[in-house]
Amino acid sequence: MNRQETRAAFSLASVFSIRLLGLFMIYPVFATYARHLTGATPAKIGLALGAYGLSQGLLQIPFGVLSDRLGRKVMVVIGLALFALGSAIAALSTSIDGVLIGRVLQGTGAVGSVILALVADLTQEENRTKAMAIVGITIGISFMIALIIGPIVSGWVGVSGIFWLMVILAFVGMAVTKWIVPTPERIAVHRDAETVPSMLGSVLRNSELLRLDFGIFALHAILTASFLVIPHFLRSAFSLTAAEQWMIYLPVLVVSVVFMVPAIIVAEKHRRMKEVFVGAVFLLVLSQVLLWVEGKSIAASLVAIVAFFTAFNILEASLPSLVTKTAPPDAKGTASGVYSSSQFLGIFVGGAAGGWVHQSFGAPGVFVFAAAIALAWLIVAATMTKPGHYVTRVARIGEVDAAGRKALAARLRNLPGVMDVVLVPEERMAYLKVDSKLFDNEALAGLSQGNSA
Repeated sequence: MNRQETRAAFSLASVFSIRLLGLFMIYPVFATYARHLTGATPAKIGLALGAYGLSQGLLQIPFGVLSDRLGRKVMVVIGLALFALGSAIAALSTSIDGVLIGRVLQGTGAVGSVILALVADLTQEENRTKAMAIVGITIGISFMIALIIGPIVSGWVGVSGIFWLMVILAFVGMAVTKWIVPTPERIAVHRDAETVPSMLGSVLRNSELLRLDFGIFALHAILTASFLVIPHFLRSAFSLTAAEQWMIYLPVLVVSVVFMVPAIIVAEKHRRMKEVFVGAVFLLVLSQVLLWVEGKSIAASLVAIVAFFTAFNILEASLPSLVTKTAPPDAKGTASGVYSSSQFLGIFVGGAAGGWVHQSFGAPGVFVFAAAIALAWLIVAATMTKPGHYVTRVARIGEVDAAGRKALAARLRNLPGVMDVVLVPEERMAYLKVDSKLFDNEALAGLSQGNSA
């Protein structure tokens, strides 16, 4: 990547991650904090924890579409302003209903899709995958850091202080967007990075993509529901206050990453993705069953929590890759948009339904609820088609007539490793699904340049 692309990737990754950092920091401490708010019940606590997922999930795609018309940076700033407003309302509220309103407003700042579209605007086709990877890695790191520092920060300034920190982070994000993120010379639709509304129907009819959408929905529903009871569980099992629970999260996350790395290597390098993926979902089921059945045993609890976060990290890393491998080459962005919305809707359902289950059946009921979701996912995952190890490549094709497009498509399909080709003449782009081990990027570059000439 050149200097501008590197600057764009890292600055936009920072905007994405500092926003998520605040959101995830409250996960390990919210349930304990919210019990002391006026009008709090387990059901309302769960609803408040997951509420931002509803507005976030519903507005992800519309925000991206609006950014095509109003401008990327404008929509990022608007989204961060809404996020700051919701955070301030949550910080000032002394009732669970006030926090609930704040959480819904936080979610209306659905800038994730806009940030990815802006990454695409600011990078060349051949470097876009690297830039997206930087954003993805930063998000994963932010999640793990947030779980560790959330309890520590809450011990210093309380959960209301974390909400105020979110306000500060939102303004930092606005400043980075305005003064550090490069301004694209032009805004274009990038089918490999953003949602194309006309393609939503075909993506929603793709059964393999729907399996992955259900997967990310289930994963984040389980995560959100679990954090309604895990803080109290850790307090009972290990006599740790909410502010001290980082002492569990830190070693658990370190160990889970140690287990995750070889699993991902086996999945990608040795092409055993389905086996590793299904195994991780099975591990997720076991972790919830173990917490339900053996929750009073400290040793069993530690094993279950390590198993949970190991499975979570493997699945969180694998799912986006599977979406890329499964989506048609010209629908990668649309498939990712639906996938992202499914993730946030999972957060909402996990919080709302998990809270109701907690109120009706207690903490053991939440683990049963999470285990049931994981078991349903295991059935869905076990019956999925074994994914190919494909990636998307994009090339400019210049202006060609119908006969020229037909000939170009034939030549592209004859390149080693090409599985599928879609030409979009109005965008002067070719979208290819390829086997990266067999595909020759230089051959594609030469062919597309020769065609443009």
